[in-house]
Amino acid sequence: MVEIRAYAAAAPGRCLEPMSHRIGEMGPDEVEINVSHCGICHSDLSMLDNDWGIAAYPFVPGHEIIGTVAAVGPQARGLKVGQRVGVGWSASSCLSCGECLSGRHHLCAHVQGTIVGRFGGFADRVRVQWTWARPLPEAVDPAKAGPLLCGGITVFTPLFEYDVSPTARVGVIGIGGLGHLALQFANKWGCEVHAFTSSEQKHSEARQLGAHFVHTTASPEGLKKLAGSLDLIISTINVPVDAPALLNVLAPRGRLHVVGAVLKPLEVPAFGLITGQKSVSGSPTGSPAAIDRMLAFCARHGIEPVTENYPMSQANEALERLRAGQARYRIVLESDWS
Repeated sequence: MVEIRAYAAAAPGRCLEPMSHRIGEMGPDEVEINVSHCGICHSDLSMLDNDWGIAAYPFVPGHEIIGTVAAVGPQARGLKVGQRVGVGWSASSCLSCGECLSGRHHLCAHVQGTIVGRFGGFADRVRVQWTWARPLPEAVDPAKAGPLLCGGITVFTPLFEYDVSPTARVGVIGIGGLGHLALQFANKWGCEVHAFTSSEQKHSEARQLGAHFVHTTASPEGLKKLAGSLDLIISTINVPVDAPALLNVLAPRGRLHVVGAVLKPLEVPAFGLITGQKSVSGSPTGSPAAIDRMLAFCARHGIEPVTENYPMSQANEALERLRAGQARYRIVLESDWS
């Protein structure tokens, strides 16, 4: 039996409190990781409040985990004790279904979330299936890397999965935790990058992050001027978008891709799709192979999240800062267990 120390909420919306719990023998395909850092994602808040109806309590948040391998099961592959790794939204998959065998493990019907039915990374250690503990390149700063394992792969996936051309014109809606990474990826991908934000104050920041053009979403006239021009629009926000107006901005065969978790239905006009043969799509995070590609891309191009750092013992304060919309742009907790 191994004792794990963590910060847990006893019920929806409750503050986190220290908790110790014992876990049994490690599974043969698992690795145990000593947590050094853990990012905070809006999904942690959604799960903490049980907005999606799938949280179990006591609930330990944290699915943007960085740490070092402490133990390796006999069936784990490609990892060794002392190696620095990262873990994102997913902690295990079946490895035998068509999706897993095709390299799309994140679409496995039995994929298990790191904080869904298990305790997350606001802890001194975690266990996950070896497949989902991805080696961290030396050039990637472990104090900043956590958000790449969820937010980063989420916005990297549409560029990677849809073979976006480096000559493409790409729009990013929302310059926040996801959007500020999407701008960097699209810029280094070679694309012409358009940022869409409701905040005039973020125009200069968006350009510094890689946007060639910045547009105010509150201006319908601005959108009309862009009609028929963008090949891909990535929506990172968690509020409804004006789908008809955005479809009008797309070039023929353009794609509106949704990664922001919006609970309200997206109203998409049929003629907006038919005219110009346009598409609306969405995606979760990404496969282990895609995560590896994303981390290598970050190492090569110097891409990293803009972060604020807190000791893990101040997790409640950090969560409230995120809840208030004050984080710029991601928060990372650093382990300070005594």
